[in-house]
Amino acid sequence: MRRVGDVDLGMAASVWMRNATVYRHTWVRNILPNFFEPLLFLLGMGMGLGAYLESGLEGRAYVAYIAPGLLASAAMNGAVFEVTYNVFVKMNFARLYDAYLGTPATVADVVFGEILWAVTRSLIYGLAFLAILAALTVAGYPILTSPAALLMPFAIALVGAQFALIGLLFTSAVDQIDLYSYFFTLFVTPLFLFSGVFFPVTRFPHGPEIAWFTPLYHAVRLMRGLAHGPLALDHAISVGWMLGLTLLLLKVVPARFRARMVR
Repeated sequence: MRRVGDVDLGMAASVWMRNATVYRHTWVRNILPNFFEPLLFLLGMGMGLGAYLESGLEGRAYVAYIAPGLLASAAMNGAVFEVTYNVFVKMNFARLYDAYLGTPATVADVVFGEILWAVTRSLIYGLAFLAILAALTVAGYPILTSPAALLMPFAIALVGAQFALIGLLFTSAVDQIDLYSYFFTLFVTPLFLFSGVFFPVTRFPHGPEIAWFTPLYHAVRLMRGLAHGPLALDHAISVGWMLGLTLLLLKVVPARFRARMVR
């Protein structure tokens, strides 16, 4: 009963537990960038720049417009930082994965355990930021105005799983840690800037058509729908898009790691 497909859930849980044990001793150092970055953007852009946008965007105060997108980006960052640099170091420098494979654990078990931990990291940062948004809503800022906001933790987990797999796919293909600068500069940063977090994607020619094929756009659209309502077909499509990509990568990523690690 512990096995689902190729994954032994007990072994995957052991990988998760090892990461959680290490994190208990390092969380103070690790929490700063992923937690404070979206908060600083919310204060600087939402309340700073937003003070000059009297009409807001799409009928909402600017801080309320960007807050759900910043929540989506916090979930993204919580996952991708874990499955890029951290996984690369554990696999290539600490040789931890060699030790894993010296036990009954398989590559699929290790990969699934890392995915679970990356989702956990997304939930840690995402829920902390969501608590801040809830506090601001109580203080009078119209950020979480729909009962559907109660579903946001599930959306955070889905965003985390999606970006954990995207990051692991890149990690499975690189052999030098310096190459992550390309991943963050040419992939993560453009997603953050042009996926509708700070302004509608309609600002650019063919913006909606291009954005539709990018993962953060769907995460932002879903978060905004959950925060503000009402939910519509577009939000269901975004859930389906992210689930489809996640399931596809669940097939591809373990095979990529198996090809790299088992020779």
